Amino acid sequence: MLLCREEITDDQRQRLGPLLHPQVGHGRPYLNHRPSISGIIWVLRTGAPWRDVPERFGKWTTIHSRFRRWNRPASQRPRPH
Repeated sequence: MLLCREEITDDQRQRLGPLLHPQVGHGRPYLNHRPSISGIIWVLRTGAPWRDVPERFGKWTTIHSRFRRWNRPASQRPRPH
């Protein structure tokens, strides 16, 4: 499979897996994290505005909200139930 520069590999995804929220929980299930991570990498690498994230990575609003949530200091993150 040919990956774009910003897309993460299977090995990278497995390494990140334990650090990410499970894709199931309360309410609507999370969409796949992989495109969101690739979209975040794309923005950080290009310096482009969030609204310009290519559609192949998903909705820019989802990517931006995940970036903000994952970047929060630990003291501000919601506690697990």
